[in-house]
Amino acid sequence: MLGGISIWQLLIVLGIIILIFGTKKLRNVGGDLGGAVKGFKKAMDEGEKEDTKSQDDPQAQVSHDDEGTTYDVKAERKAEEQDERK
Repeated sequence: MLGGISIWQLLIVLGIIILIFGTKKLRNVGGDLGGAVKGFKKAMDEGEKEDTKSQDDPQAQVSHDDEGTTYDVKAERKAEEQDERK
């Protein structure tokens, strides 16, 4: 069992850990670890949903059907922004 470690040896190690750290600190560490795992799972689920959404969303895809069309765009600053910088 577990490379020659018996259940009694595991219980002794657990008892020593509880004596060193205390139950309150171990409970806090367990809660923090559980919260981190939940956050990781939530982020993974959101990432998968985002990937499928970007594949299904027609606005996310660019098509170049009008290859002969050219758009000329000139960027200008607003008058307020120009006054602030002077």
